[in-house]
Amino acid sequence: MGHGGVALGRKGETLTGKAAKVEAVAALRAKFEATKGVILSDYRGLNVQQMAELRGRLREAAVELQVVKNTLARRATEETTFAPLMDYFVGPTSIAFTDHDVVAMAKAITGYAKDQPKLDVRVGLVQGQVLSPAQITALAELPPREVLLARLLASMQNPLVGLVGVLRGMQRHLLYVLLAIKAAKEEQTS
Repeated sequence: MGHGGVALGRKGETLTGKAAKVEAVAALRAKFEATKGVILSDYRGLNVQQMAELRGRLREAAVELQVVKNTLARRATEETTFAPLMDYFVGPTSIAFTDHDVVAMAKAITGYAKDQPKLDVRVGLVQGQVLSPAQITALAELPPREVLLARLLASMQNPLVGLVGVLRGMQRHLLYVLLAIKAAKEEQTS
């Protein structure tokens, strides 16, 4: 939004007052609908340089940070899956959006909050689930996706390895039984 309530619309036309707000709400709603997850933070106390550093860290994790007007954010989340966040739009609010990896977003936000305690992580929402700051921290502490997939594969292979061992044991046992029968028949014929 420019000076005096004037903003440029999507096609470059000049918007004023209510039209600019309607456009901003529509753009924010579209951003909410296209995201996999969001994290709301209070950035009070961070200076311009620190905000730029935070944006840079988040950009590396494919996360976009947007400072919003609370009334517009509340309107944008009305009657959406993000409606549970409406009560958290108070005071200076920034929203981190990602349409990629929510774990990477959580790692980037909580990592920066550890370095810069003035950033106060309020709440997150991932796949319709509201996350407390403690849950966001727990999400950030998850191992990378590749490690989780490797663990999953290993756990799926363990039963198969056991099954192969059982089958080999059964084959071996059957072989011993057959050898014993053969030896018994040879004794009977001799």
